[in-house]
Amino acid sequence: MRALVAATMLCVATGCALKSPPKREDLAREAAPNLNVPQAWAEVGAPAGSVADGWLRSFNDPQLDALVKETLQHNPDLRVAAARVEQAAGYVKAAGATLYPQVNALARGGGALSGDSSGLEGAGIFVNWELDLWGRVRAGRATASSQYASVQLDTEYARQSMVALAAKSWFLATEARMQKAIAEEMVDSAGRNLNLAEERLRVGRGDQNDVTLARASHATYRDSVRNLEYAYRQAVRALESLAGRYPAGKLEVPAQLAALPGPVPVGLPAELLERRPDVVAAERRVAMALYGTEEAKAARLPRISLTAAVSSISSDLFFLKERDNPVWSAGAAINIPLYLGGALQSQVEIRTAEQKVAVAEYGRIGARAFAEVENALSATFMLEDRDAILREAVRENAQALEFANVRYRVGAGDMRAVQQQALALSASRTALLRVQTERLMQRVNLHLALGGNFESKQ
Repeated sequence: MRALVAATMLCVATGCALKSPPKREDLAREAAPNLNVPQAWAEVGAPAGSVADGWLRSFNDPQLDALVKETLQHNPDLRVAAARVEQAAGYVKAAGATLYPQVNALARGGGALSGDSSGLEGAGIFVNWELDLWGRVRAGRATASSQYASVQLDTEYARQSMVALAAKSWFLATEARMQKAIAEEMVDSAGRNLNLAEERLRVGRGDQNDVTLARASHATYRDSVRNLEYAYRQAVRALESLAGRYPAGKLEVPAQLAALPGPVPVGLPAELLERRPDVVAAERRVAMALYGTEEAKAARLPRISLTAAVSSISSDLFFLKERDNPVWSAGAAINIPLYLGGALQSQVEIRTAEQKVAVAEYGRIGARAFAEVENALSATFMLEDRDAILREAVRENAQALEFANVRYRVGAGDMRAVQQQALALSASRTALLRVQTERLMQRVNLHLALGGNFESKQ
């Protein structure tokens, strides 16, 4: 027995080492063989430099900072994600428990009436320790540990995404308020035109058609204000829901958009796979699947356990065979799976397929990450050009409207020309505001795509 124990302990000390997950470079080649990562981003003009954290502070908006803090604390989805991290941590502990000896105590008493009235009394301590010779238990623990790491990373990416969503929703709500303000200005302008048309009709210098057109235009703009008021309230309710509040539509957002921060350093494409939490989480899931496969393979091999016990038993009803009391015992047990109808082999095949799925999923998420960065960069440059064009369009349309109003006042033009030019100005102002909001949103998308943290790392 001593020789068996000594040999077994030697096997434990030099037992089968777990297979290591593939290196990130090898995994990337296997997962996306046609994805050749360039030395620099394909979008020309991307600023050089390392990706920086703390992007939320760059918008210099204390109200937005407060909303994000409230969202992180009270958002229902994030609370669920945090609970799942705790759950995964528990699985890690449970998976590794059988690496250590299992000790149980059993006792009973009560004389002749004890338990099943057998009169047996006594106590015992029983120890069982499965020797993880083939790495089955260690592979199970490594599986749970990799799952825990992936859940942590997924939760972190969920936090980053939730902050990005809160910021973009904040900008959208601000835009809705500003679009409503533009419509209200157009209502005032249309009201002045209506008064002018009625005055011209009264003094005999206008006609009823101009008055009718002015009234129709005034009603149309009033309807736009009501519609934009609804859109604004909906945007505010979305923000309140993100923060875990009751969606009462009472949250106040700024009357002006935040200023667009300066250029964002974008780092190197090769760094993206190790920086984005969702990509690293997918990498951990590959490791989890690999360890699951190793666990299934080891389950086909014999299980050897060491056992030990100490017990003391007595009875008031009958005489027990003479023996030492307490009784000490030690031994070993082996469980060899001989024939289970192919169940164990099928588990190996299932886990191997799951490993292939995890590798393919890693390639999908990595390719998506590169596309998100390139798309955000492309949108950034395009919107910058559109911003300049639309600013010019607003200036020219405003001047053209002023000329149309003058011509109408002196009788050289009609109300239709004034209304057409007013619509052109409104459309250009609305488009400019939409582009300015989209620039802020694409800036947030770029930070998220690059894997930059909204918090500054100390």
